[in-house]
Amino acid sequence: MSNQNSISLFSVVSLSPFKVAMTWLMVVAENILLILLPLLIGYAIDGVLENNTAPLLAFAASLFGLVVVSVLRRFYDTRVYGDIRVKLAETVAHNLRGTDISAKNARLMMSRELVDFLENDLPALMTAGIQLVSIVIILATFHTYFALSVLAASCAMLLVYGCCHSTFKHLNGRLNDQTEKQVKILSGKPFAALSAHLEKLKKHEIALSDTEALVYGCIFSLLFVSVLGNLWLVNMLPSPSTGEVFSILTYSLEFVDTAIMLPVTLQVLSRLEEITQRLNRDESVVNDKEASYEV
Repeated sequence: MSNQNSISLFSVVSLSPFKVAMTWLMVVAENILLILLPLLIGYAIDGVLENNTAPLLAFAASLFGLVVVSVLRRFYDTRVYGDIRVKLAETVAHNLRGTDISAKNARLMMSRELVDFLENDLPALMTAGIQLVSIVIILATFHTYFALSVLAASCAMLLVYGCCHSTFKHLNGRLNDQTEKQVKILSGKPFAALSAHLEKLKKHEIALSDTEALVYGCIFSLLFVSVLGNLWLVNMLPSPSTGEVFSILTYSLEFVDTAIMLPVTLQVLSRLEEITQRLNRDESVVNDKEASYEV
């Protein structure tokens, strides 16, 4: 019976749940300050025109607070996730006791991608989520149709990615299979074997990159259609001003820039799903089966 510890994003977070929660709280604080900046700029401008420096000081304080929170979060993140990487590597090494050194080395490196996601990709995803909700609400203040347009584009974007999820997982699996062979090839195979290995790595990376390019091209097209749709929907506004048209177009473009974070993150999650399955594979069972076949 296997005594492996299951590896997942949840189990990685559970290695230091309180510290990870603190990093997430700082990410939320950062984004609240970022969202408030345009509003505070407006108050500061009005205050300066009225010879009132209080709004300007409030804006300066918010900028200072944003810098402090951002810097502290990065100092804190490096130490928290550094500790988690060490604990995770120890768990993975324990699980892979019966695995050959080449696969063990590759999987130890792959396990770091789980922590990299929590440290780098998840805060960006949280930022995107907060900004998307804010943009939809702001567009809805002009007209409901503007918000519905970007929401429809988001649903279509997620549908496109959902259809390609299994393809991304399969391509990442083939790339990881080849990566696991690298140490073994470097340790005893002739140069021709190394050259063939590198060519296979290149082939799998190109296949993955080509798929990403096609999917993102389709997603960008859907998002830009929503921008054009919102520009056309301006006709529904009663006597829209130049400023209103500019704001609608600007927020629609910001939506495109922010929304693309969703498929990027989903692609990372597809890779992490394949990696966690690989890390949780019971090698003792696999080795026993292989031995029985040999007999």
